[in-house]
Amino acid sequence: MGFKSKITRRALVKCGLASAGLPIVSKLIGSSVEVQAEAKTKSDPSFAAIPGQVGGQDICGAYDVDPNWPKPLTSLPGNEDWTWGSGEGVFAENPDRVFILQRGELPNIKRPKEIDLPQLAPSLAFPIGRLPWRDATSASPPGPLDGPNHGTENVDWRWQHCIVSVNSKGDILETWPEWDKMLRRPHAIYINPYDKDKYVWLVDDYRHAIFKFTHDMKKLVQTIGTVNEHGSDGTHFYRPTYLAWLPDSTMFVADGYVNTRVAKFDKDGKFIMDWGQKGTPPNETRPGYFNGVHGLGIDLPSGRVFVNDRNNHRIQVFDTNGKFLNQWRVGDPPSDVHIILVTADRHLWAFDRGTNKMIKYDLEGRLLHSWGTWGDFPGGFWGVHGMHVDQEGNLYVAEVDNGRAQKFIPRKGANQAMLIGPGVKPVWS
Repeated sequence: MGFKSKITRRALVKCGLASAGLPIVSKLIGSSVEVQAEAKTKSDPSFAAIPGQVGGQDICGAYDVDPNWPKPLTSLPGNEDWTWGSGEGVFAENPDRVFILQRGELPNIKRPKEIDLPQLAPSLAFPIGRLPWRDATSASPPGPLDGPNHGTENVDWRWQHCIVSVNSKGDILETWPEWDKMLRRPHAIYINPYDKDKYVWLVDDYRHAIFKFTHDMKKLVQTIGTVNEHGSDGTHFYRPTYLAWLPDSTMFVADGYVNTRVAKFDKDGKFIMDWGQKGTPPNETRPGYFNGVHGLGIDLPSGRVFVNDRNNHRIQVFDTNGKFLNQWRVGDPPSDVHIILVTADRHLWAFDRGTNKMIKYDLEGRLLHSWGTWGDFPGGFWGVHGMHVDQEGNLYVAEVDNGRAQKFIPRKGANQAMLIGPGVKPVWS
């Protein structure tokens, strides 16, 4: 300010205005500062979700959250004491039939009052302020793959309502209790967008299997993998995670938590090939070496398969026969990308559990945009493990840690580049 004031006074002296008196000088200097401030404001770039927005924080990015979607599980008869468990997957056939996949139910209890915990260490208390207080993925069954479940059944958890469907208002429309006992650790749910018959696919990583149901979920028509037997060949998986398809219904399987490969099957479920080897996390750089194959996406125009190499903190890119093409790193720890989504507008969106951010990349890996914040309030994130976009542009997420699903609605006037685009248009849409 001192330097700018001197310049202004010199200019006034040159113009013969120095004798005009301090009030006039102050008024002129003030006007100069106001003009400079106004010019600076006009030239500042805006990164707001709604161009020209005044105030606000874009906590939910370019979306508004629907705080009443879905309706609570307590609304079901006889379910008053139980709520959502760990949210594993979500898939919107359309806005009025959205599948939610979860690992059982948890007790419907209120937030505990804060208490000191001197028996653990000095200066500790729980819960902490306004932060989330129950980690649903730790509280929900199952326990270790070859061990018992945590806690006591019907006290700490209940193995019911693993699969439900919800309409656009959040009403729970369908439940399938007949399949609960078959499931051990349901992980992802889909309808192949190129299948006019709309079969429903479900991945269970503890069963080492992929189940195919009729559209109404009343009949199991196919099982790929050998149930309860792990391996790494054409008939075995070892904790598979996610699926993706080509237009001819060729299917790719991310396999997975223990195996380190992508497996390829034809439209009838016949094994074609696989690729991938076990790498050394967390800084493996060799192409085709994986640790935690936890997400797949396909860009049809270029025929590229994008693989989330989770524990190596990178995305690897291949052709449909496993030829390596490219890779990029998504960040050092705490980065922990849970899921990726390749959209029809040819971008890759990732959710990072470590930073609680939705991240947008172009298909060469250039960082374009991110949004999201940690919390258990409506619109906050904690452990997004599944996400999908319906035909109206609504975004759905399932959260393992928060233990819930959420629906995000595009804000009016939002910058389209900040919205997550849908996948390919389904043939049954």
